[in-house]
Amino acid sequence: MNITIESSKLVKPTYNNGNNAPSTNHHVRLSVFDKVTFNIHDGAAIHAFNPPTRCNSDIEKGLSKVLSEYREWAGRLGEDEEGNSIIFLNDQGVRFVEAVSESKLRNVLPSKPTKEIQSLYPSLDGVQELLQVQLTRFACGSLVVAITFHHQIADGQATGNFLAAWGLATRGLPIDSTPLCTRSTLFQPRDPPLIQYDHQKIEYMNKMYPKHTTNSDHESNEEEIVIQKVHFTNEFINKLRANASTGVPKHFSRFEVILAHLWRVITKARGLHNHETTQIRISVNGRRRMDPKVPNEYFGNLVLWAFPRSKVKDLINRPLRYAAELIHDEVAKVNDMYFKSFIDFASSGIIKKEGLVSTAVMNKKILSPDLEVDSWLTFRYFDMDFGSGSPYYFMPTYYATEGMLFILPSYLGDGSIDAFVPLLNDNLDTFNMCCYSLD
Repeated sequence: MNITIESSKLVKPTYNNGNNAPSTNHHVRLSVFDKVTFNIHDGAAIHAFNPPTRCNSDIEKGLSKVLSEYREWAGRLGEDEEGNSIIFLNDQGVRFVEAVSESKLRNVLPSKPTKEIQSLYPSLDGVQELLQVQLTRFACGSLVVAITFHHQIADGQATGNFLAAWGLATRGLPIDSTPLCTRSTLFQPRDPPLIQYDHQKIEYMNKMYPKHTTNSDHESNEEEIVIQKVHFTNEFINKLRANASTGVPKHFSRFEVILAHLWRVITKARGLHNHETTQIRISVNGRRRMDPKVPNEYFGNLVLWAFPRSKVKDLINRPLRYAAELIHDEVAKVNDMYFKSFIDFASSGIIKKEGLVSTAVMNKKILSPDLEVDSWLTFRYFDMDFGSGSPYYFMPTYYATEGMLFILPSYLGDGSIDAFVPLLNDNLDTFNMCCYSLD
């Protein structure tokens, strides 16, 4: 994919009245949920738009406008005098890159993430900006928009809201839901605190004694890992739900049965021993689980994780319902009580005292026998409309990490679902053979 960078600049917030621009000397502290999440800057999804599309200058102006509401993106990470992690609201700006290609997009855009699509993203070398944007225009008139962002600033829900708002601002429309920027004050510990779960071994760990590794934690070259795209039609999903939900009072969700199915299929493809234990790390959005509920407009991170686990022999030999129940039950446990217990724990001072570090790290190429999954089924990524319609194609960036799954709505817009599954080459044939089997 031959991409030429034409310009790179910083875009800063534009306020309606320059005389009312906020101070750039303020800062906000990261919340306990910001600090426990992945402390990395990485690529998000790419969005492809059919021609005709808005010109770059219009999209840039829309970005400048929306940053006045989402100021954190234009800030910088740092520490205050007490050593607390903060975001400086200094309006330094986000990186805005303009690029072109002499190719037609349909001739070069792969149907699934490959290493080549990394050229559609701004470089991560020495990045200090918390958000970067690259607009790449192709000879056919198509436009690809790709962003990179720092995970401690926002989770998937908040990032999707931002992208939708950016589209509205570009079209000259008011933002339909103003972001709720209260990360430094919203999540206060209870008095007295009530720590009811072992967060010291779930969300955190002692940095001197990392979690036990398995024989599967061997080094792997990127060339050994292939990202397989799986398309699940509505018909197939309904069959999975019927299969898994026989004898239960309420059908399992589409997400639960798809993940249960993939867990079993990937475990078979890996050829794991019957006595091994396999688990999934599932991101759980706390907005609708806390009491009182946190508005969807909350801007920041509000995610913890569920960890369903099973012996390999049980997962493979028992029916799909077994895996779906494990997933359903473990996710249900990450409820209001759990989120508030975590707030009390993370606010207690024990993390600093004990030298604990977050278990949310991306330092492995091979996750086997485990999996990690991010579901984007409810995010507003398809609401990103600069004036010529929603993206006609959408996919996650290239993560060469075996076992790290992404589940998202199909770009076909018919309710079907796509899953992106990184596998070792040696496991690919078995995975393909089993993937659409209902057994």
